Amino acid sequence: MKLKTFLTAICAAALLMTGCGGSDVADKPGSNFSGDAVKLGTITRLNSDEIKFGEILDKLDVKTKHQPKFYDNLKTMQLAVESGEIDQISTYRSVANYLTAANNKFEIVPNDALNKISDYFCFAVRKDDTALKAELDKAIDDMKADGTLDKMIDEYITKAKHDNLPRVDIPKIDGAPVIKVGVTGDLPPLDLVLSDNSPAGFNTAMLAEISKRTGKNIELVEIDSGARATALTSKIIDVVFWVIVPVGKDMPADIDKPEGLELSTPYFKDDLAHVKLKK
Repeated sequence: MKLKTFLTAICAAALLMTGCGGSDVADKPGSNFSGDAVKLGTITRLNSDEIKFGEILDKLDVKTKHQPKFYDNLKTMQLAVESGEIDQISTYRSVANYLTAANNKFEIVPNDALNKISDYFCFAVRKDDTALKAELDKAIDDMKADGTLDKMIDEYITKAKHDNLPRVDIPKIDGAPVIKVGVTGDLPPLDLVLSDNSPAGFNTAMLAEISKRTGKNIELVEIDSGARATALTSKIIDVVFWVIVPVGKDMPADIDKPEGLELSTPYFKDDLAHVKLKK
């Protein structure tokens, strides 16, 4: 499996959003907020800055004021919470379960308000790549219909062990067209690259199955999360993993969908969860 690293230094200024998170929700009548703001690390949201994202979290959880800080990978966030740079990591429930099982320093923060936020995992392609989107949609729909998707979720997420995540062999088809897929390799058990450079995780298993069903080769290209949209629109990659944020009164429809992208049929849903150091 050939892995390449997409260097993002030249576009960092355009992609990384800065500022201090927060909102005026704590000053509104009826707010239950008290105490210091929670410094919260989260993966970069490409269509939202840190202030806007903090305001959304404050509306969903009126007892807590949030000060988000965007990061491009999970490893950096783990170092930040261990050093005290941030108080908590905002991630997905499956990832939070993996982190707390792998490192007994961490625990999941009890917070019923986070159950209001669920992201739907999908693939993003360029808007004009309609044939590829149709292929992905059909493969996902067929996997749902024949039970393959449920079995994969059970194997690679529900029953996944942090110390025994199997490598995934993506088939090689002689002479077949190649689909280049951007991966972060840093979101276990969803998508990761093992220490020997072998791909693993649920998302990679999804790609292996899609390769079989479409008759096309998959080439993984390792990228930072913040470079996803740029790598796709510049045609360095053809597909990237994405999430659909459900629309509601507190969730703008465009919070994380840059222009020029189309999203496939969703194939997995996961709730948000926050992780912190044990006291």
